[in-house]
Amino acid sequence: MRPLWLLLTSAFLSLPALAAPVERTFCVFDPVGAKGPVFDAMRDYQTSALEWGVNFELKAYTSEAVVLADFNAGNCDAMGVTGTRVRPYNGFTASIEALGGVTDYAQLQELIAMLARPQAAKYMREGNYEVAGIMPGGAVFVFVRDQAINSVQAAAGRRIATLDYDQASLKVVEHIGATMVPSTVATFAPRFNNGDVDIAYAPAIAYQPFEMYKGLGSQGGIYNFSLAQMNFQLVVRADRFPAGFAQSSRDYAFRNFDKAMEHIRTAEAGIPDQYWLALPEKMIGDYREMLRQIRIELANEGVYDKRMMKLMLKLRCRANAAHHECAEQAEG
Repeated sequence: MRPLWLLLTSAFLSLPALAAPVERTFCVFDPVGAKGPVFDAMRDYQTSALEWGVNFELKAYTSEAVVLADFNAGNCDAMGVTGTRVRPYNGFTASIEALGGVTDYAQLQELIAMLARPQAAKYMREGNYEVAGIMPGGAVFVFVRDQAINSVQAAAGRRIATLDYDQASLKVVEHIGATMVPSTVATFAPRFNNGDVDIAYAPAIAYQPFEMYKGLGSQGGIYNFSLAQMNFQLVVRADRFPAGFAQSSRDYAFRNFDKAMEHIRTAEAGIPDQYWLALPEKMIGDYREMLRQIRIELANEGVYDKRMMKLMLKLRCRANAAHHECAEQAEG
C-alpha cells in the first residue's frame, strides 16, 4: 500500500493549476486625481477584479480628454469616464445622462439594476467595446451667481459654462437663448468662480473640491431641481478580458450603488441651506416639458438612443402615472 503522504501528494499534483490573473491597465477619470473619491472607489474594485481573473494597474487622470486619447491609442485596456463621454463606444448607456431622463435616485437605481442583469448584456456591448459597470455620480444642478436668474426668461442672454462636446448642453443654451461659453470639466468651475459666466451646472460632489462657494458668494444659489443624472461608466476592450469578466463587473457596480450614493448624499448635505433654492411647482413642470422637447429632438437626431428613452419613460411613468407624457406614450 502506498503511504498516505504519497497519495495526498499525487492528488494535489493532479489538481488543475489556477490561471494567473491577466495584467491590464485601467485609466480612471477623477477631477480630483488620485486622491479623489472616484479613484479611491476603484481601489476596492481593483481588489475584487482579482477574483474575476484581472490584475489592474490603476492610472488616475484629471482630464477626460486625455483618458479618451490614451484609451483610443491602446494605452488603456479599460477606462472610467462620465456617461456622456461613452457615446462613441455605446450610445445606449451614454443616453442614461439624457436631460430629465430619470428624475430621482430611486429611478436611477432601478435602471442600473435592469442593466446589470445578464439578459441586458447584449445592450452593453458594441463591437469590441463593452460597458462593464455603471455607478451614480449625482444629480446635476444649476448653479447661479445671482438668485435673480430664477426663470428661463431671466437666463436669456446670460453666459453659461457649457461642455461643448455635449450636444444636450448646446440644446439647452439654444432653447433658453443664453450665451454659450465653451468649457471643460477643468475650466467650468474657475470660470464660474471668477465671474466669467453667470450660470454653471454640476453635481453636488463638485461643490467642495472645485470651491464653487466662491462663485456663489452671498448672492448666488443652487436650484434644487435635477437637470440630469451624471454617472460614471467603465468601458473595456472586450477581447482583452476573460469570459464573464464584464458581467461580474456589472454585478459589482450595482451591488455598490448604495455605497456610492453615501458620498453623493454627504456632498449634497454639506452644501449650506442658504444656497438651495426651491422652484415653484409650475416652473418645475415648465422645465420638465422643456427637457422633454430636447430629449425628443436629440433622439430624432440620433444623439440619444430611442431604446433608452423608452426604458426611462417607463420608469418615470411608474413613479408618476398621472403625467401627461405617460398617457401619450409618444416620446422616443
